[in-house]
Amino acid sequence: MFWVYDATVDRPLLILIAGPYRSGTGDDPALMAANLARLEEVAWPVFRAGHVPMIGEWVALPVLRSAGATGVSDPLAEQVLYPTAQRLLAHCDAVLRLPGASTGADQDVAIAVERGLAVYHRLEDIPGWSPGPAPSQPDPAGS
Repeated sequence: MFWVYDATVDRPLLILIAGPYRSGTGDDPALMAANLARLEEVAWPVFRAGHVPMIGEWVALPVLRSAGATGVSDPLAEQVLYPTAQRLLAHCDAVLRLPGASTGADQDVAIAVERGLAVYHRLEDIPGWSPGPAPSQPDPAGS
């Protein structure tokens, strides 16, 4: 079994993973991709704990592309990036705030606190979390 469900939670939580994405990157695509990868690294442990991980950029970036924006420096980005997180928080049960300077992540936490949502700063604090193995990867050689 890869996850342990915490009986104190009556259903899986939708947990917004918040942390630096654009902050400190100078809009360098490689640095933003590295930041997104850091956010995504905790998606599996959140899922393994019995919850549904969510990252705002998973929603905002396709919306931005479909609107014809040229990237996060496009003026349209301000109308999409932060509002997407705000709209997602209307559906989320909690926020996992990862370390690092981020105006957007700080806004996510402020909204969560205002709405009475749980805010976690460590994976270990998420209900059902336990250390565990990464998922098994198929052998590319097929053996």
